Amino acid sequence: MSSTDTERADHLRVLGLTDDEIKVYQHLLRTGPSSVTELDEAVPDRDAGIDDTLGGLVQAGLARRSGSDHSRFLPVPPDAGLEALTLRRESELKQARIEVLNAYDEFRRTVHNESTTHLIEVVTGSAIVERIHQIKGSAQREILAIDSPPYYLGAGPNQEEIEQLKRGVAYRVVYSPESVEVPGYLTENILPCVEAGEQARVLPDVPAKLTIIDSSIAFVSMSVRDTDVNRSLLIIRPSSLLTALIGMFELCWRSALPLHASVGAEDDRLEPIERRLLALLATGAADDTIARTLGISRRTFFRYLERLMNRTGASTRFQLALHAARESWL
Repeated sequence: MSSTDTERADHLRVLGLTDDEIKVYQHLLRTGPSSVTELDEAVPDRDAGIDDTLGGLVQAGLARRSGSDHSRFLPVPPDAGLEALTLRRESELKQARIEVLNAYDEFRRTVHNESTTHLIEVVTGSAIVERIHQIKGSAQREILAIDSPPYYLGAGPNQEEIEQLKRGVAYRVVYSPESVEVPGYLTENILPCVEAGEQARVLPDVPAKLTIIDSSIAFVSMSVRDTDVNRSLLIIRPSSLLTALIGMFELCWRSALPLHASVGAEDDRLEPIERRLLALLATGAADDTIARTLGISRRTFFRYLERLMNRTGASTRFQLALHAARESWL
């Protein structure tokens, strides 16, 4: 599989397609109309049957039957189908948030007060920073995070994470658009960590501010607003609530758009600033934030945006994002 196919597969996986559906869809994009038998032989490495796989693509609005006897399949313009998949993902995220809140309510009802005190710790004020350093420093395998301001440790370079990445601790982080809008946070914190090995993605709306260490302990605020006003932190130890939080992170991860360190890389079809502009648009950052991050005026930002939309034939930013994903510009 080429790097272009791999990147496109990442984007399709984010929208909820299975690996089998992605393989068959990419084959259709390369070859055009194909029969069931041809597809079955061309893409043999599958977990599901070819009929089920094609049925999933048809239901997603990415393929349709063709020919006088409807025996062949071909890819179709994906705008409507991808928009439906996007809405479905947003609905799943909202449901995930509800499930975590329900899990916490059930947890409080079923666990005795004494054990609750042991499993959930509330940290406030100046003790927060020390506890965050202590818990993150204990990581041995992987740190999972849903990142959103405000930042207890500041918004500057994250040398602690870079050192952990060097010693083999994996990081998977889902960023909110508000993270990118903090002045300097993208260039001074996020991108250096991605270049050091962090796997980063961006989600338009995050359900919680969350960090999970080695799947054994987490610190969380159930809303960004609570974090800002109450300046408090919940530390969650192994429990049904921790399991629910891990599940919520994984759903957010699957639904988020990859953020690569190469957002400023050279591309024959794009100027470096255009590629970076598209990456920032994908984060959901405000226009003024994007212009400030790129070091250009608002007028120049709109000139680049208009040029990209004219080049791709897009009439909306959503259509531009779809085109950019198909061309692996993100």
